Amino acid sequence: MAARAQTLSRNQFMSTPTPSHLNQPLGGNAMPRFAGLASMMRLPVTPSAHGLDAAFIGVPLDIGTSNRSGTRFGPRQIRAESCLLRPYNMATGAAPFDALQVADLGDVPINTYSLPKSVDIITAFYDEVLGHGCVPLTLGGDHTIALPILRAVAKRHGPVALIHVDAHADINDDMFGEKIAHGTPFRRAVEEGLLAGDKVWQIGLRGTGYAADDFDWPRQQGFTVVPAHEVWYQSLAPLMAQVRERIGPEHPVYISFDIDGLDPSYAAGTGTPEIGGLSVPQGLEIVRGCRGLNVVGCDLVEVSPPYDTSGNTALLAANLLYEMLCVLPGVPYR
Repeated sequence: MAARAQTLSRNQFMSTPTPSHLNQPLGGNAMPRFAGLASMMRLPVTPSAHGLDAAFIGVPLDIGTSNRSGTRFGPRQIRAESCLLRPYNMATGAAPFDALQVADLGDVPINTYSLPKSVDIITAFYDEVLGHGCVPLTLGGDHTIALPILRAVAKRHGPVALIHVDAHADINDDMFGEKIAHGTPFRRAVEEGLLAGDKVWQIGLRGTGYAADDFDWPRQQGFTVVPAHEVWYQSLAPLMAQVRERIGPEHPVYISFDIDGLDPSYAAGTGTPEIGGLSVPQGLEIVRGCRGLNVVGCDLVEVSPPYDTSGNTALLAANLLYEMLCVLPGVPYR
């Protein structure tokens, strides 16, 4: 009955009725936004990806972090702040819930005492999701999770193009002697053949490093590196036009968005903040610029609620995840 009520609440404001079988975010006129279950966008929570076109998935992991912890609480806080989101994108005209069946699959049951075991658990979870033809949109968690997700994605799609927004390249060979941590996922992804190197873009890199190799190594793999200082005060729409041209409309693309790619004045609630980052409008331009690409998966990582006293970082993360949903193939634009 509640599902029918939320569908009616949405349809009465639309000129074209939404198909009744498609899940809809629970509207603010059907249930106060501060009430109800805290699923992503207050969508139904389902145990399986069967029948879904896309799904939000939480990976509450922070045992791969190197500085401030707390990203294990990221998925829960992002979901809570997502109660403010509505189904229709006023800026772009995207109406994802008019065509896609979307739900929240809950959290991956990671092993909080073992990072290697957690990595295997995550890959197995995403193998199952992708086996249903469902596009995963991930709420992190620290950036370690990109590696096990990419392992599953590459099994299904082959080496993927990557649009990686971050303050850091995350291509360390090891951290404290460990090969898997939040600063190593893309080095391992290259070594394992998960990425199409000439179709990888790293945007927003900046800060201090140990050596020039921190940014030079990605370039040697064919990555296009766009440091933050090279795009200060600029629209990133022209850059994203170049990205679309280079990648093309057919090649599978994965989006990995570390919230610290944005300046800490916008997103303070993260573990390794770096000054001089991208602005929120630039972040939106990057995601919206992925429209027309064959996006097969996305993540938004490194939100640490203990350092997000206002909730603004998690709110920003929720909006960016919604924008990622809006650029998936098959989403209609009004």
